Amino acid sequence: MSVTIREATVEDAAIILRFVRELAAYEKLEHEVEATVDTTAQALFGPQSVSRAVICERDGAPIGFAVWFLIYSTWQARNGLYLEDLYVTPEARGTGAGRSLLRHLARIAVETNCGRFEWSVLDWNEPAIRAYRAIGAAPMDGWTRYRLTGQALQDFAAG
Repeated sequence: MSVTIREATVEDAAIILRFVRELAAYEKLEHEVEATVDTTAQALFGPQSVSRAVICERDGAPIGFAVWFLIYSTWQARNGLYLEDLYVTPEARGTGAGRSLLRHLARIAVETNCGRFEWSVLDWNEPAIRAYRAIGAAPMDGWTRYRLTGQALQDFAAG
């Protein structure tokens, strides 16, 4: 069984959304998914998109995806690659598909002279944490991510 990774296209919006919902269910956050096929297609493939996506296939069938975008480090004065989501279907886990997706993105980071490749993981997701440590990734101790969303974002923006 061969695993291939290809750039996603607008025709993949429905499968990407399916994977997003499966990932959200795994993370016990399915209630937070607001995306639709149309909003996914527009956000990833529309003219204002800053994100990119890849599809992982085994024998031509989609088994996972990753969504990423460039970030910027003022300290390095270089771009970085930020992995927003990576998901592999349960039946394809343990086959190397997730590692292949990570390696594919690492190669993009190296080829485009990125200074770093970053992502976040839920602190209870031990299987993912073990996989990330196995490839040499390290947690960023001492840093806490903050987020403004929903009404808090609206209220702050309104001043």
